[in-house]
Amino acid sequence: MTTPTFDMNTALKALREGKDLTGKDGILTPIIKQLTEAAMQAELDEHLANESEPNRKNGTSSKQMKSPAGSFELKTQRDRAGNYEPQIVKKYQTQLTDELERKVLALFALGNSYQEFRTHIVDIYGMSLSNGTINAVTDKLLPELQAWRERDLEAVYPIVWLDAIHYKIKENGRYISKAIYTILGLNIDGKKELLGLYLSDNEGAHHWLSVLTDLYNRGVKDIIIACVDGLKGFPEAIESIYPDTEIQHCIVHQIRNSLKYVATKNQKVFMADLKCVYKAATLNAAESALDELENRWGAKYPMVIKSWRSKWPTLSAYFKYPDYVRKAIYTTNAVEAVHRQFRKLTKTKGGFANENSLLKLLYAGIMKASERWTYPVQNWNLTLSQLAIHYPNRLDDYISL
Repeated sequence: MTTPTFDMNTALKALREGKDLTGKDGILTPIIKQLTEAAMQAELDEHLANESEPNRKNGTSSKQMKSPAGSFELKTQRDRAGNYEPQIVKKYQTQLTDELERKVLALFALGNSYQEFRTHIVDIYGMSLSNGTINAVTDKLLPELQAWRERDLEAVYPIVWLDAIHYKIKENGRYISKAIYTILGLNIDGKKELLGLYLSDNEGAHHWLSVLTDLYNRGVKDIIIACVDGLKGFPEAIESIYPDTEIQHCIVHQIRNSLKYVATKNQKVFMADLKCVYKAATLNAAESALDELENRWGAKYPMVIKSWRSKWPTLSAYFKYPDYVRKAIYTTNAVEAVHRQFRKLTKTKGGFANENSLLKLLYAGIMKASERWTYPVQNWNLTLSQLAIHYPNRLDDYISL
């Protein structure tokens, strides 16, 4: 019995009639079977054409194949000499690579909308995918996401950046703002690693405590420097789990918050004076510049000066290091770069139907972005040496000499 030929018009007609795309009687299954057998036949033809000794086709054999679209019987070509080794579907292979699914996931990781999905798939494959099918494919990321969120972590991270980004998520029929907590670390090799994504109704020190506890339970026993924004109670939350960790408040966040309370007409001059504080060469010079800032602006903006004074121990921590270390820790720019990637992925989305729809998109995006995180940050060996000197015995067991 010959296998019926399925052309694209037949498939599109079946789609319009409401037939399933995948499954036992799915539209895709016979198309995949036909294309695979045709490709294998062409592969054998090329093999025979390049043979130096006489050889020819020798019938077919059959095996049951599984594919993302459904199972089918595949007829594989044989040669008389028996030296043909198929590459498209290898001899003992019974599972087809999920090209269509991988294509959908790749588009998903780039932040494409469902309409953009459908357009690309129609252009490439000449077929239409429903929202339900797209959801079914992208939902395959959820178990992988869960395993990634529960994976074991390294025992020590020399530098960790912590920050949050907010999204609208539908809950009980209305959209509410929720915070995604992002933890980015530098491992002992100086390579960036996203340690976790955590979702909460709001950004607060209490929830940060649960986040840090999760890191500890997953194996992180020490963090040398934690770079954080100006969230009240954040340093105390870190200290309760990692009492030896040095806190470095983000200078950029502090500057932004300060400018909110400075009149627009004074901001340019104020910033010039403030720059003398955070760009000073030494701690003594920075403290002198802070005194001068207070003398000039303290009466006009007492709340701003008070904020710098009260946070000075954690704002000024970076002055003990040379420039190449300071650049890495005085700001949370590293994790904010991750958030910029997130915003690119979600810029077409006004809100998300549920938490999973957001998390799987962010996960797909960060997995793609992290493919480029293959090299240590600049001057890492020098930075690690500095940290080993400032924090004796805490890195000795992890540094290879």
